[in-house]
Amino acid sequence: MTADGTAGTDAFLAAHRRISDSFHDGTLTERALADWHAERLTAVLRHVTARSPFYRRHLAGVDIEAVTPATLGALPFTTKDDLRREMYDVLSGPLADARIYYETNGTTGAATPCPRGARDIAASNTAVEQSWRHLLRTRFGDRKPVVGLMGPSELYAFGDVFTDVAATLDLCHVKIWPESPRVGFKKALRLIEELGVEVVVCAPALCLSLAKAALHHGHDPAALPVKLFLVLGEICTPQFAANVSTVWPQAVVRPALYGSQEALCIASGADSGALHLSSPNYLAELVDPDTGAPLGPYGTGELVLTMLIDGIKPLIRYRTGDLVRLTPAPPGSALPGPVVEVVGRAGDRIPLGDGLLWPAELEAAVLTDVRGCLGYQVVVDSAPDGGDRVTVRMDLLPGTARPDRVAAAVTARLRERTGAHSTVVVDTDIDPVTHTGSFVSWKAARVLDRRSGPDGAARTARQVAHRYAITT
Repeated sequence: MTADGTAGTDAFLAAHRRISDSFHDGTLTERALADWHAERLTAVLRHVTARSPFYRRHLAGVDIEAVTPATLGALPFTTKDDLRREMYDVLSGPLADARIYYETNGTTGAATPCPRGARDIAASNTAVEQSWRHLLRTRFGDRKPVVGLMGPSELYAFGDVFTDVAATLDLCHVKIWPESPRVGFKKALRLIEELGVEVVVCAPALCLSLAKAALHHGHDPAALPVKLFLVLGEICTPQFAANVSTVWPQAVVRPALYGSQEALCIASGADSGALHLSSPNYLAELVDPDTGAPLGPYGTGELVLTMLIDGIKPLIRYRTGDLVRLTPAPPGSALPGPVVEVVGRAGDRIPLGDGLLWPAELEAAVLTDVRGCLGYQVVVDSAPDGGDRVTVRMDLLPGTARPDRVAAAVTARLRERTGAHSTVVVDTDIDPVTHTGSFVSWKAARVLDRRSGPDGAARTARQVAHRYAITT
């Protein structure tokens, strides 16, 4: 019997379902969750040291039975470089034990294998299922909306995850990713209108490019049936979400999930706009992104995850490269688990003038109180005096009230945060690279830094930008 064999998997999934159900209905005690964490940590450490060639070496000499959640920080990190170097040796078992094979897109390095087994899929999707039950009940009551899935399926988990969740909830869905050569924006918009698609699952940038495409193809976003965007794949600040609702006046933006190919569904979204950690599936730590020093259970730092599902590729103390803010769930939260606010990738910090801004801080400076913005790009040049000169290019809906006031407010906020000289240019011909954030990185999509040559991520974003043309 393999480690993911039927008998063992059935027993695990039954136990996980009991924990997950009690976690989400509020009956799981702190002690019971702590016991689950301790039990699962030991099981996963046994699993990886027995079955993964990488972890057998990486954790050599560690007394696995003595490790607890409280002492987990004594173990070495698993880094993205480890995953790229070790590739299939990270797997805890042969690939044939997996249910399906995915891999990272390889935009910032070698594509790494990300297979998922039956345990991985069921445990991860359970959190998404619970989130959707809450989100759809809040927005639609007992009525079942038609769901449009606007994301990749080949070698990527997006299509399979949301297809599975839609099937579990008995929802009709249609796959209408505009980037697909079989779809395009024109057909996607026709199907949204004809099928009455009310929920669209997509990357945040697609909310805006879909609106721009709608205008190009003769549709009025306000007249289309979309009422809820569930977003994932890149940061989505409250300011961005508020702006989208001015472009799509019948719709709101809510987070679908925060996750990755490597780490699966880390957190799922609530109607409050908050993301909540899938606590039955992970032990989370915060560390200083520069030094790796521990920062405690709450606060702001790089997220480090230990996966508690003994599937095909559990990761131990995995440095995600994401800067997040972890806070306890507020009393009365619709979903349990600590709140995860994604600030940006550790490598996406942007030196501007006197400041060092995280992506979420820069986006907030650009979009606070902005209405009708169909896209934006921040262009950074070296000023003659040796400082920085910032130009924000903004595509505003025709008829937007007082664009001069919008420009003045944006430049004032940027000056306050960075001290840099800033200007705003209203331009309907925004660089299509701005729509590539979920494929490469938010920074590569939104920031054109001309103070130095483009890095690998920026070059990759430029190479794929043509796929996102709204005229398709």
